[in-house]
Amino acid sequence: MGWLMYRLTNSPFVLGLVGFSGQIPSLLLLPVTGVLADRFDRLRIMIICECVAMIQAATLGWLVLTGLISVQLAVLLSFVLGTVFAFEAPARHSLVYQIITRKQDLGAAIALNSASFNSARLVGPSVAGILVAATNEGWVFLINAVTFLAVILALLRIRLDPSAREEQMAGQRGRFLVRIADGFRYAFGEPGIRSVLVLLAVISLLGFPFIVLMPVFAGTVLEGGADTLGFLLGSMGVGALSGAMFIASRKHPAYLWNAIPLGAGILGLSLVGFSLSRSLPLSMVLLMPAGFGLMTLMGSCNTVLQAMVHDSTRGRIMSLYTMAVMGVLPFGNLLAGSIAELASAPVFVIFGGSACVAAAMIFYRRRDTSFVVLRRLVRSIPSSPSAGIGTRRDGTV
Repeated sequence: MGWLMYRLTNSPFVLGLVGFSGQIPSLLLLPVTGVLADRFDRLRIMIICECVAMIQAATLGWLVLTGLISVQLAVLLSFVLGTVFAFEAPARHSLVYQIITRKQDLGAAIALNSASFNSARLVGPSVAGILVAATNEGWVFLINAVTFLAVILALLRIRLDPSAREEQMAGQRGRFLVRIADGFRYAFGEPGIRSVLVLLAVISLLGFPFIVLMPVFAGTVLEGGADTLGFLLGSMGVGALSGAMFIASRKHPAYLWNAIPLGAGILGLSLVGFSLSRSLPLSMVLLMPAGFGLMTLMGSCNTVLQAMVHDSTRGRIMSLYTMAVMGVLPFGNLLAGSIAELASAPVFVIFGGSACVAAAMIFYRRRDTSFVVLRRLVRSIPSSPSAGIGTRRDGTV
């Protein structure tokens, strides 16, 4: 979508606008969809969302192939997909916890989920760049639509333990707005949850929007084409895959608390270096640690939050997690597009990378919050040989 819009308009601002339209539904809807993910069948919500997303992708492909695509239609379809994501994300994040039977494997389960995503991210953009160079974007969108069939069939084969549904439904009585308010009150009343959400919001506003400017780096800064964009995104996918493997190697969520500022710091430093590069090979090398830092940050925050909450509130907390990322990101995309239009894309990325480093340092220095969170995480998951950490009868770790 980014390459299509940049090819049609050559405007960084339009890239930010399309990114804004795809992510603003997260800010508007996630508090509501989080309650829905707690109250209703999460698996069924996911299946419905994947079907709608398949139709969206097919429509987009048809519009491109027939030459009817425009910025207005792209913004509309991006908004539709963003709405689907707002319903799907809380259900998907919460469903991971319900699927696994040994809760001490939560970190590995989330990491494997991230690894599968980033394996596709490693191969997909490179293949898409080659296909776009050989044909056009329309065929890539249609291929994307077909791949949803595999996702839907996989979801239909999932069988959940009835006890998981019972745990989810515990304490779900009460009015809708009251449940939304309870979710906000619980999240921001807990120091650890609040710190994670604030850090994610800051980095989503100033750090993550570098992705929407990738077509500018590929086409203008590095003077390449769609294949160059594919190589850049693929390199970031390689780093993200290694980040997922790093998370999977951590045997207990408590270990991931300190990995949060580590990931944010590596992401920021890599972005500063990437913004100064004018060589494709060097840019690809610098995007690998950026992908590693991005995945380490996101996976660690996801695992830590899931380990701290009860399943009856999981949907609402994960909706706030998604909102801290996707709800703030639209404004970051608009900011990135505006600064890139007025100055240059590298200027914004230098600023954003520096902000990530500063946020990581502030988070790391919150030692009081760290102690509270580590103690809570140690007690949240039963001790086992695979967990590698536990509490004795006298309460010591």
